[in-house]
Parts: sequence; structure tokens; C-alpha cells
Amino acid sequence: MMTKKEALLKAAKELFGECGYAETTFKKISERAGVALGLLTHHYGNKEKLFLAAGLDVLEHFLVVLQDACDRASNGREGALNFCRAYLDFSIDPDSNWLVLVRCSPYSDMKTSADRELMFKKFNEVHQLLEQQLWRGIEDGSIREILVKETVQILMSLLVGVNRTRVLTPYAPPHLYREAIDFASRALTPCNACE
Repeated sequence: MMTKKEALLKAAKELFGECGYAETTFKKISERAGVALGLLTHHYGNKEKLFLAAGLDVLEHFLVVLQDACDRASNGREGALNFCRAYLDFSIDPDSNWLVLVRCSPYSDMKTSADRELMFKKFNEVHQLLEQQLWRGIEDGSIREILVKETVQILMSLLVGVNRTRVLTPYAPPHLYREAIDFASRALTPCNACE
């Protein structure tokens, strides 16, 4: 059984994802959660703190999913590709509340610099996990020699770009995610494995 605080957070994640920050009100959240309005202020203080709590909750779950995907890999290349697949799969999972992360990322319009800094630190853990897989692959020979930090930025840009195209626009090609994974695979594969 979900506590009232958990019900409020669940409703907030749903509404922030569906409606965005500006259109989500405490009244809407309390109605969806079936919890008294006063408990929102009691548990979360204000809308900004609730927005941050919702984003951090989704991000923590996202990091667990990514880590699990990497842990199932037998080498670094497989770990990096599992990471990419898990990232994209999470983004279209209807239960993930992914749009909260899109709206609550450090690159969006966070209200305070403290919130932005906290989200930046947590999002950096996502980048670090991918970086670990690339180093692992270079060491085990499953990934060609690359500039790791730059490749992490390129792969993350690819994932963010294809995700935004699929999730936020009406013109995504039907196999966009599969093509992105294939592109990442070609970019990481050692040249001798391509011959």
C-alpha cells in the first residue's frame, strides 16, 4: 500500500510529465493522488521542491536501470550498447515518467541554481556510467581506440537527439531507435572486427 507521500510524488511525476511545470498545480496533484492539499506543503514545501523531488526520483530509477543493463554485459562494447538500449527503452516505457526528466534536466529551465546544480550532478552519473563502459571496452579490446570523454558526449547527444525526436515530435522515422543503436555499434567496433 502506497503512503500518502508516495501517492503525492507519483501523481506529481505523472502531471509534471503530462502537463509541464507551469500547468501542474498543487490542486491537480492532490486531486489525482486523492490526498488532502495541505499534505503537499507539509511533505514537499513548495512546487519547485516537489518538481525537483519528482525529477530526482525518476533519475534514481533510471540510473538503476542503466546500471543493471551494463552489469549484464560480458564486455565493454556490449555494456555501452546495453546502456544505449536501456536509455532508449526507458524513455518510451509508459511507467517510467520519462517526460519529468526531459523537463527537469539541468539543461531545461530549472528555477534555482541550486536545483540545477543538484540535477547536473545526478545527470553526470549517467555520463560516468557510459564512460566506464567505454574504458572497459578499450581495455578488453571490444572497443577501438577512441577519445572517451568526447565519445561519451557524442553518444549522449545521439541518445538525447533521437529520444527528443521520437518522444516530442510527430516526424520520427519508425526505426529511429534501432538505427541509433546500429550507429553507436559501428562507431565503437574495432576496425579489425569490421573486415
